[in-house]
Amino acid sequence: MSIVRVLTGITTSGTPHLGNYVGAIRPAIAASRAAGVESFYFLADYHALIKVDEPARIQRSTLEIAASWIACGLDPERVTFYRQSDVPEIPELTWFLTCVCGKGLLNRAHAYKASVDKNKAAGADEDADVTAGLFMYPVLMAADILMFNAHRVPVGRDQIQHIEMARDMAASFNHLYGEHFVLPEAQIEESVATLPGLDGRKMSKSYDNTIPLFAPREQLKKLIAGIKTDSRAPGEPKDTEGSALFQIYQAFATPAETAQLRQAYADGIAWAEAKTILFERIDHEVAPMRAAYESLIHHPERLEELLKAGAAKAQKIATPFTTKVRHAVGLRDLRAQAGDKKDKAAKAALPSFKQYREADGRFYFKLVDAQGQLLLQSEGFASPKEAGQTVKRLQDLAEPLASVLQEIPVKQLVTTQVLESALQQLLAARD
Repeated sequence: MSIVRVLTGITTSGTPHLGNYVGAIRPAIAASRAAGVESFYFLADYHALIKVDEPARIQRSTLEIAASWIACGLDPERVTFYRQSDVPEIPELTWFLTCVCGKGLLNRAHAYKASVDKNKAAGADEDADVTAGLFMYPVLMAADILMFNAHRVPVGRDQIQHIEMARDMAASFNHLYGEHFVLPEAQIEESVATLPGLDGRKMSKSYDNTIPLFAPREQLKKLIAGIKTDSRAPGEPKDTEGSALFQIYQAFATPAETAQLRQAYADGIAWAEAKTILFERIDHEVAPMRAAYESLIHHPERLEELLKAGAAKAQKIATPFTTKVRHAVGLRDLRAQAGDKKDKAAKAALPSFKQYREADGRFYFKLVDAQGQLLLQSEGFASPKEAGQTVKRLQDLAEPLASVLQEIPVKQLVTTQVLESALQQLLAARD
């Protein structure tokens, strides 16, 4: 069975809220229990520095988020659970990716564009109060993902662009230095991709409209009572479309329970009654975890020990992988040049595949000999996965025929299909 790596994290800039729980924590923990899954969870404290300049707040948030994940059922023995700043290889990889990432790609990042648009509307300089950290945020996020070659990243719909950007950076690096990175995929639960907050906008610390995940029961009840609704009176039919209350309920309820509330909306349920139903449903799920959370909050030494152990586990992957990447870009021991020459001579007869993305948005690969002479230019593929699978199939065929491939006239290798057919014929003849 092939192992699928899943990675996710939460920025340590505030108290975990229901949106974090349904959009990231809950689905990620559920995925960690599946067979054939290797899970990575991190506290994104480097990312927090972009938004927060209060050290005590970052420390407190780190404690609360770590306690939340453990209380929600994360098993540190089964997964890799670590603090981002405890893995120094991540900022190093960020720099490597910075060197292959086009500025134009970062110009299109949603967060940066939003800041620029806000400044323009205010008549200020476009980059007023925009830090390099905000601008480089997508590169750091790409490093988080690519350091562990995650296959899937659970994110909200608003974060899909960052996964696409990570894929672009990985593809650019692979094109220049060989195949080192897996191209990650975004994983979204359609019904809970973005949870609305108290005012109907996306639940976010930035909007101060959140419902803390482990708020005491009475505070939870009061916050839910404050969710924005329209002025329709009891008995008047109500729309589920655009209703923050209904959307939050849907994220916690079963399909049958959701159908019942939908019918109650149509029958004119009073808003107060609907809010009571929502409160009871959320508290039913959260209450059993609340006691564990409070215990961990009062014993931070237990969490610190878990995070240090997780960092050591993460570095067992990050350290050797970074060594490999450093070598790939030319950061090498000077004494190893003689050995490198021998290695290059041994590989001189081997053609190699180079995968890349063109301006048309499609994915290609080419086969070149040791001198860089083109042997094959592929057709375009809609996805990097499709192109990669074709390359793998051809590599499996070509490996036992490396020496013979040098004798194949270049003009014969026009398309992928021709190459594959030629390789199959050669294998059959040799056998």
